[in-house]
Amino acid sequence: MEEIVQITGEEKQRETAIAKCPACGANMVFSPEKGELECPYCGTLSEIKADDSEEKSLSELMKANNTWSSETHVFRCQNCGASQIIGINEISKACSFCGTTNIVETNEIAGVKPNAVVPFAITIKQAVENVKAWVKKKFFAPSRFKKEVKPENVSGVYNPAFTFDTQTYSTYYGVLGKYYYETRTVNGKTERIRKIRYFTVSGNYDAFFDDVLIQASRTIEQKFVDKMQPFETNDSKEYTAEYLNGFSASQYERDGMECWELAKEKIHARVKSLILSQYVYDVVSSFSVNVACEDITYKYVLLPVYVGHCKWNKKNYNFYVNGKNGKVAGKTPLSALKIIGTVLLGLAVVAGIVALVYLTE
Repeated sequence: MEEIVQITGEEKQRETAIAKCPACGANMVFSPEKGELECPYCGTLSEIKADDSEEKSLSELMKANNTWSSETHVFRCQNCGASQIIGINEISKACSFCGTTNIVETNEIAGVKPNAVVPFAITIKQAVENVKAWVKKKFFAPSRFKKEVKPENVSGVYNPAFTFDTQTYSTYYGVLGKYYYETRTVNGKTERIRKIRYFTVSGNYDAFFDDVLIQASRTIEQKFVDKMQPFETNDSKEYTAEYLNGFSASQYERDGMECWELAKEKIHARVKSLILSQYVYDVVSSFSVNVACEDITYKYVLLPVYVGHCKWNKKNYNFYVNGKNGKVAGKTPLSALKIIGTVLLGLAVVAGIVALVYLTE
């Protein structure tokens, strides 16, 4: 069934296929628990027909006609600046990142259409319970906060990311050092002197990298995305608008080529680490590696993230929950008393060790 939707500020109408319940006619939403579209009123289910996602060649990364605007529209938060993409038939009521209702529809183009999606697999209720358990493990959080924590404004937001596969061929050369010790006697006292014996390393190293993930939005910091991994992107599905029903998506701020440059940095650092792990050494005097990437493919994938916040002393502390495996990342308030107490305890332990060494001499 098709519905004509009038977009404020534009002199045209957009037509889009909206998933209607075949039993009662209501809009259906994606159910993470069932993995299908579900009617929130009568419970009718509808299967989503989507194949597994496929890798695309890097040369196809930015096709001119691959836009997302026919299926979605963009809302921008006037408070924190975050842009959210939602289905053309939905209206955003609040910002998922700061909770404000001061959001407006824009005429921005939604951007490049994803070719893959990792569907939500846990419910909001499960995400909230995971946040509560995560907060209780935060030692430096105030005790009252841990006891009374109430996750608020929790919503499901797909976070855009690019994943890259590539076969790498590397050549390297370096100078590493291994400690050894010599003893000598000076003024009747024996001293143990540490020295370094250097040796050179060189060679070739081949490695395949699978689904190197770089998030395309700056709304969630990369360190939080890393803490929520893995997102099981190898099991992603081919994107279809039905997965967005009942959810929103962040707009990408890094295009595919910028993400590929960041992925290369990540790959280079990993290759260096893998090569060095072959050797026994204590210091790196110098090391250079030249990495060539071939057979590069990508997926532009939407990652499932529940976003919300907890309030403490009139301040919001955002959290993020992996909508696939339930892993939590984010920030909590810190207790000054606990931090000071820990520091004083550490100083006391150090003082005790120094005193013990002094008394045994």
